[in-house]
Amino acid sequence: MGDMTNSDFYSKNQRNESSHGGEFGCTMEELRSLMELRGTEAVVKIKETYGDTDAICRRLKTSPVEGLPGTAPDLEKRKQIFGQNFIPPKKPKTFLQLVWEALQDVTLIILEIAAIISLGLSFYHPPGENNEGCATAQGGAEDEGEAEAGWIEGAAILLSVICVVLVTAFNDWSKEKQFRGLQSRIEQEQKFTVVRAGQVVQIPVAEIVVGDIAQVKYGDLLPADGLFIQGNDLKIDESSLTGESDQVRKSVDKDPMLLSGTHVMEGSGRMVVTAVGVNSQTGIIFTLLGAGGEEEEKKDKKGKMQDGNVDASQSKAKQQDGAAAMEMQPLKSAEGGDADDKKKANMHKKEKSVLQGKLTKLAVQIGKAGLVMSAITVIILVLYFTVDTFVVNKKPWLPECTPVYVQYFVKFFIIGVTVLVVAVPEGLPLAVTISLAYSVKKMMKDNNLVRHLDACETMGNATAICSDKTGTLTTNRMTVVQAYVGDVHYKEIPEPSSINAKTMELLVHAIAINSAYTTKILPPEKDGALPRQVGNKTECGLLGFVLDLKQDYEPVRAQMPEEKLYKVYTFNSVRKSMSTVIKLPDESFRMYSKGASEIVLKKCCKILNGAGEPRVFRPRDRDEMVKKVIEPMACDGLRTICVAYRDFPSSPEPDWDNENDILNELTCICVVGIEDPVRPEVPEAIRKCQRAGITVRMVTGDNINTARAIAIKCGIIHPGEDFLCLEGKEFNRRIRNEKGEIEQERIDKIWPKLRVLARSSPTDKHTLVKGIIDSTHTEQRQVVAVTGDGTNDGPALKKADVGFAMGIAGTDVAKEASDIILTDDNFSSIVKAVMWGRNVYDSISKFLQFQLTVNVVAVIVAFTGACITQDSPLKAVQMLWVNLIMDTFASLALATEPPTETLLLRKPYGRNKPLISRTMMKNILGHAVYQLTLIFTLLFVGEKMFQIDSGRNAPLHSPPSEHYTIIFNTFVMMQLFNEINARKIHGERNVFDGIFRNPIFCTIVLGTFAIQIVIVQFGGKPFSCSPLQLDQWMWCIFIGLGELVWGQVIATIPTSRLKFLKEAGRLTQKEEIPEEELNEDVEEIDHAERELRRGQILWFRGLNRIQTQIEVVNTFKSGASFQGALRRQSSVTSQSQDVANLSSPSRVSLSNALSSPTSLPPAAAGQG
Repeated sequence: MGDMTNSDFYSKNQRNESSHGGEFGCTMEELRSLMELRGTEAVVKIKETYGDTDAICRRLKTSPVEGLPGTAPDLEKRKQIFGQNFIPPKKPKTFLQLVWEALQDVTLIILEIAAIISLGLSFYHPPGENNEGCATAQGGAEDEGEAEAGWIEGAAILLSVICVVLVTAFNDWSKEKQFRGLQSRIEQEQKFTVVRAGQVVQIPVAEIVVGDIAQVKYGDLLPADGLFIQGNDLKIDESSLTGESDQVRKSVDKDPMLLSGTHVMEGSGRMVVTAVGVNSQTGIIFTLLGAGGEEEEKKDKKGKMQDGNVDASQSKAKQQDGAAAMEMQPLKSAEGGDADDKKKANMHKKEKSVLQGKLTKLAVQIGKAGLVMSAITVIILVLYFTVDTFVVNKKPWLPECTPVYVQYFVKFFIIGVTVLVVAVPEGLPLAVTISLAYSVKKMMKDNNLVRHLDACETMGNATAICSDKTGTLTTNRMTVVQAYVGDVHYKEIPEPSSINAKTMELLVHAIAINSAYTTKILPPEKDGALPRQVGNKTECGLLGFVLDLKQDYEPVRAQMPEEKLYKVYTFNSVRKSMSTVIKLPDESFRMYSKGASEIVLKKCCKILNGAGEPRVFRPRDRDEMVKKVIEPMACDGLRTICVAYRDFPSSPEPDWDNENDILNELTCICVVGIEDPVRPEVPEAIRKCQRAGITVRMVTGDNINTARAIAIKCGIIHPGEDFLCLEGKEFNRRIRNEKGEIEQERIDKIWPKLRVLARSSPTDKHTLVKGIIDSTHTEQRQVVAVTGDGTNDGPALKKADVGFAMGIAGTDVAKEASDIILTDDNFSSIVKAVMWGRNVYDSISKFLQFQLTVNVVAVIVAFTGACITQDSPLKAVQMLWVNLIMDTFASLALATEPPTETLLLRKPYGRNKPLISRTMMKNILGHAVYQLTLIFTLLFVGEKMFQIDSGRNAPLHSPPSEHYTIIFNTFVMMQLFNEINARKIHGERNVFDGIFRNPIFCTIVLGTFAIQIVIVQFGGKPFSCSPLQLDQWMWCIFIGLGELVWGQVIATIPTSRLKFLKEAGRLTQKEEIPEEELNEDVEEIDHAERELRRGQILWFRGLNRIQTQIEVVNTFKSGASFQGALRRQSSVTSQSQDVANLSSPSRVSLSNALSSPTSLPPAAAGQG
């Protein structure tokens, strides 16, 4: 496999290398092949080839401590030789491709065909043209000129089709562009910490070059491949590359390989970057994915083997890919590689978003109705014509008359198609897109960066929000406000003099050394501002405490640099504490520890007294301390942190890996209470949520008293209400049965009343979210939004209907799993998201109300007109223009209404609430009645009212009549004024309310009006219009204005009286759950994420398999041991998620590879 893929990639870099190879001690090829090794294999290779990682740093001309010098020429040269750290995105669709896609629309194709036939016939003059014996030439002979103008109608239809196509394509194009802008903004915001010229700096990920020394820490998403130089307790989740869910521990002597696209789950460290961009492991896959796609296309076109070798391995990869796909998820379609399109169709993101589900259903219903109507229209017209001509008038069918008859039939066909075009609301998808795109753009201003479009609309239906406390509800600016030191509980920061010197020294060392060295307190940027806190906020609070005690932590850190730390137990959600071991000058060891007070105090057996001497600390002392110190602090809403230490003798050296013995028998130095004040705007935001029918729940890792105090301050709970505040342990006890399994009905007993979940682990958060979503306790399925910032929140963010990640405090992993990123980490931005989401839903409803009124009227007019007068009063081209204003312009005008606070005064629409409510149905039918009455009045007695020639029963190709022009013009005027009515859908009286806040709406209404004047006065033959006089115009506008008056009349009719009105566009419970949902318990990977990831994983697995097989084959040829092959295979085998879904085929494929070295293993092929 290697030779096949790599050759293409290297070709362009090869030339550079031959010239520059000598400047650095290793070429890109060497580094790349090194990064393909794993574990011990890599360690051996580094030893043999380079010596150690320091030697590699020297070859790359970088220093493990100082980093790169960071001069421009040096960085340029590195970019030239080793490439840039950026993966070129897939080419966007060109405008022409989008035009081509828009042309694929069925109705448009029918129209095009009809227009072309019509064009063709207008140029063909058969000999029997003037034969009186032919068709019934109804009234008024045709002028010569008119016959010549027969082509105009066909041309006009084509022209309007082109208009529709261009508008659609342009919309798609701008949507794509916006989306790319969004992507690039997300990418630009991603920065990474590197050391350059001895300074720690944050640079955009794209600026990273080979040779950079990067600092990696908990929660990072690695941006490039590198080798681990130094660090502590670094654990990486490599599942995105290998599919193994176990975290991999990295160390210089066992496994120093850090790969791009993997997540740091624990610890911190430094790495030297060895491969960037397309040469990194993720890059290679992306390039393969791109290349794979192109290969496929080529193959489809040529349909024959180009180069046996490449093709065989390609198809082998494909089948492998198939097998892996089968492993990934139990999909219904069993064709692996080729089922891609089907899979895409099957993959809902969790499920179709509510709105899309309802819309699709509605569009299908309307489409069917339209088809039936248009078919009936055509049949009636044809029958009427044939019966009239051949039966009533007993005309023979003369061969020379055939073209004339065909021309009539084409005209009927065009009328039929026009009915269909008007009936099918192709503006719906457009309206949704415009509305979402507009909202997303505006939401950026409200600090919501939307990553998945439909999240914005789902948010409008949210019924529950599970929020973090720290940083979302609070300011995340920690300050120590109380302390318990030397047997005294200080209610404010103590005077430095009141603390014993020995205690003080221990305290300062414990805080300075036992915290991440990246955490610092910097001087304020502006005078008078607060000092800047960088890094972990809790640690910043503690460092601030040191500064408040008039001490300094910098000298302590300088004396004990990070490299000298002996061992670090980093903070994780299981330990809930962090400890650092240092070697003292006398060779003995000291360990400093800090963490949640109830956890660390349990491990303390001594405590420092007022003289700085340790005294015994018994369990009963501890209970007293909890009562007297910790609970009062917690009830003030403070987080309590305990700082402790322990000394170890130099020999025998303790067994550092046995954590339970090490983290024990500590001596407590002090307990501090850290305040994290509630953000000032949060209580108001939470009140709005509750008024809007959204329950806010707080899920936090804090102590229950602290959590309750903050929840009361925020207004999540009100004293005296009936609600639950639980701790994680208690929550788990209540929801699990005797066997320890989670039971849904137990969760259903708890969640409706639960408001605060304290001391919760990430799994508790996930369990709660899943429990609420899966609950059938309420008649509506709950729609849950979750906020998270930590790496451990990933699963809950993915499971939720909408996941919010914090833009400032959030880790890359959380952002990756989220749907919306809050760029200001503020809870009140979530309320804005709810407002926008509801607004999207309302915009679509407004558009529908308008669109359907037009559809109903246009279809009925065309249909009855055609049946009674053999000719639709509204011509094809006019219909298309109406269609254009209704669909495209109206969707623009109505979909861009800005949201108002009133949206938050109603309860969320559930999943089963129909898209078209009774009130809307009343409006649609009411307006349709008004419009139809007037149009039919005009059609049948209009010529008498206006004293003009009747336009009915005009012959083929007759000139446009004023009569029909008035009908067309009145129709459009009524639509324009009805568009204003459509701005309100809940039966409000004042339809002009806030109209000037939406300039787009005003522009479009006025613009349409102007174009309409041009069409009527100068449209002539193509638009079948003849110019009107001023008084006729006035009547048209007057009838249009009547719409507004009629709207008020309709508003007075109480909807409750109209029981017969049906709602439409409702999602029933049954369709609610696609099949995937039912078997989703097995795997909890979100579908949309999965689609993105699937590609990567499949390629890795495919490659992995093929490499394994090639290795096995080569091993047999060379007869060497095949440890490596087996090891790589095992990494594919232990895919925990898949073992559940399928008895893992990997072992089979290995045994087959052993038996038949060259052929493809039947197991994989069978699944391919």
